[in-house]
Amino acid sequence: MSSHSPSSRLYGLDTLRALAIVLVFMNHYLLFVSDGHAFAFWGDIGWTGVDLFFALSGYLIGNQIFAALRSEQGFSLRHFYARRFLRTLPNFYVVLALFYLWPAFRGDNPLLPIWKFLTFTQNINLTPGTAFSHAWSLCVEEQFYVLLPAVAMLIAACRLSLRWAWIAVAASVIAGMLVRAYLWNEYVHVPHGGLGYYKYIYYASWCRFDELVLGVALALLKNFHPAAWSRITAYGNRTLLAGLAGAALMLFVFFTNHYAYWVTVVGYPALAASFTLLLIAALSPGSVLYTVRVPGAASLALWSYAIYLLHKQLCILLKPVWQGMGYGADSLPAILASIVVSIAAGWLLYVLVETPFMRLRARYVPANHA
Repeated sequence: MSSHSPSSRLYGLDTLRALAIVLVFMNHYLLFVSDGHAFAFWGDIGWTGVDLFFALSGYLIGNQIFAALRSEQGFSLRHFYARRFLRTLPNFYVVLALFYLWPAFRGDNPLLPIWKFLTFTQNINLTPGTAFSHAWSLCVEEQFYVLLPAVAMLIAACRLSLRWAWIAVAASVIAGMLVRAYLWNEYVHVPHGGLGYYKYIYYASWCRFDELVLGVALALLKNFHPAAWSRITAYGNRTLLAGLAGAALMLFVFFTNHYAYWVTVVGYPALAASFTLLLIAALSPGSVLYTVRVPGAASLALWSYAIYLLHKQLCILLKPVWQGMGYGADSLPAILASIVVSIAAGWLLYVLVETPFMRLRARYVPANHA
């Protein structure tokens, strides 16, 4: 996903990544900027864009690790971590510096101790309402990036069969459901959620890892079960329809009863499974999702990480500016201007920070091989 060569990009993955950042933007705008009901249903359910990012990340990172493990050169943990950190840390540190060194940028919201951000533990017992709180999802992914290759190498080093890898996948999904069930009974109790829901379930790594694991399972299938992979990618449009139907069902379920016990326990992996079907469709050569290039999707996909880091706070800061010009937060001019500024700022961060480090990565750590 970080390749700078347009010819190497997959249209379907670009479309899904662009969709993910659009959903997240709508949700954050509704929650932190809107005076009413901006984006309506899509603003309310837009938080699922993070879950789509998780499914994408699980597949992409898993595919990199497994492809390197299968290669003659083998997998290098040192190269993997170097490539991951060069991809994620520079943008993150620049935006983090804005929050800590420019008080006007963070506004009135309190900041957690900086060590929580630097160690990517900010999401653990995170209370909603703190500055840069949306970095919680980056913490989940960074923790997963550290854990996954270690588990993969352990299975490989012990010369265990692929059966153990699939057992680990199944165990992760089951464990996630059991943990959410326990935490819901312990801290939530009521179907309307509340602070405990977000603090102990929604932000918690151990409650969200199973969504990334389903993406990893897809990468496992692709790399170690080629015959099965060929069969499931031979019906891309059917898979696309199944994924859309499953996603539509889960969006409706979460929209109507997000915080209920069974939705909490089963809903997240079910949503991730629907997104995994969309991933399969995006990787199936005969699928519409694979072949159709959505205008602008590749650029949004390329800048999505930078946009994700900046857009929420920028929209919050711009609200009084639009109001001073006579436009309410829910007016079309204010929304369109906020979108343009968010994309432009993300592009600028991508060009000035992310691109130079990606060039360094391409020069000094071009692959995950040993």
